[in-house]
Amino acid sequence: MKDESKVQRKASFFQAMKAVSWAFFGIRKKSDHDHDAATLTLGQVIVAGIVGAAIFVTSILMMVKLVTS
Repeated sequence: MKDESKVQRKASFFQAMKAVSWAFFGIRKKSDHDHDAATLTLGQVIVAGIVGAAIFVTSILMMVKLVTS
């Protein structure tokens, strides 16, 4: 029988996006880091990083287009 207190559940996509977005800014609490490291998978971090980078680049391009038009 498994001990349910020791079973770590996988983080949701939105939790992964939150962790990656805070990491982009370099603002993280130690408690968040410990919790994220236990629940996030490598795949979630990679996908969230790619999505976050795409949103960042798109927003920069839109701002440049707005300013230069």
